[in-house]
Amino acid sequence: MLRFLVRRLLLLLPVMLGILAVTFVLVRLIPGDPCKSMLGERATEEKCNAFRERFGLNDPIPVQFVRYAGNVLQGDFGVSIKNGRPVTDVLAERLPMTMELTFFAMLFASVFGIALGVISAVRHNTAVDVGAMIFANIGVSMPVFWLGLMLAYVFALALKGTPLQLPPSGRLTAGTDLPSLLKVWGMEDAQGLQRFVVLLISNSVLLNALIQGKFNVFTDALRHLILPAVAVGTISLAIIARMTRGAMLDALTQDYVRVARAKGLTERMVILKHTLRNALVPIVTIIGLQIGGLLSGAVLTETVFSLPGVGTQIVDAITARDYPVVQAFTVLIAVIFVVVNLIVDLSYAYLNPRIRVS
Repeated sequence: MLRFLVRRLLLLLPVMLGILAVTFVLVRLIPGDPCKSMLGERATEEKCNAFRERFGLNDPIPVQFVRYAGNVLQGDFGVSIKNGRPVTDVLAERLPMTMELTFFAMLFASVFGIALGVISAVRHNTAVDVGAMIFANIGVSMPVFWLGLMLAYVFALALKGTPLQLPPSGRLTAGTDLPSLLKVWGMEDAQGLQRFVVLLISNSVLLNALIQGKFNVFTDALRHLILPAVAVGTISLAIIARMTRGAMLDALTQDYVRVARAKGLTERMVILKHTLRNALVPIVTIIGLQIGGLLSGAVLTETVFSLPGVGTQIVDAITARDYPVVQAFTVLIAVIFVVVNLIVDLSYAYLNPRIRVS
């Protein structure tokens, strides 16, 4: 297992280099001129030359790539063309929101999706099975933005004044104060990796609130996450439910299940310990793929619920031809995707001992 892990980690190096190169080329292929996007269509050629010189855009593409790759290896993603701020600061501001949303969306999708799939498989060809699969088919075909708007209407307006009322937008209720940890810990002058890590923790509202002991802020932030997490997680829930049902139906016909029943084990033990564990391998694969998809595709959900996450930032950066920001977010999402796939591969051997890592 250790050799497998080391080999996979070493293979990440050429993968990451390939991601850097492909991302760099694709971003340069975006139609439009960063100078015209930032300074306007009437910007003179002299001003545009000075602008390109400032951001190193006049150099040949290979020179730009070598310089960019060298800086990334040192943890420097450059400076945003749009607002002149370090890209690492922009990453640290936007990434926590999307990670929190993805975590709770996948928690919702995994728990309810697996439960729905197991119940549907155990009650195969009954009204419960048919109803669960109808729900799954509706969920997988439902547009995220429409579901988000409907949830906001029901829980913010129709149920207003009841205990079920939930906030329809934003990260915190207006007027809620949550100081940055840079200020709380007296680290305003911190630089480099230390500043990035503290900013990342600070902008993770839930974590920041727990560290500062502001449990009212934690509860408020959690309430603001419920509707977007349900909206973005419903499609994943439906996919996981259908996958779980299929894997469970296949596992229930295996000999080891008959042996377990013949030994006199309770049906709950047979289902949860012997059947579900062996059926989890394809389900874990789907969950890993869904995490990557949610991280990179939360644009509509963040827009509907006015959340300052990665999706809206990437759209803004592409519109402004802000190359450093687009490259940094794309590379970071790719890294997370690769790491999640590695964790999924490592989990196979634990879930099913018949699968050995060699």
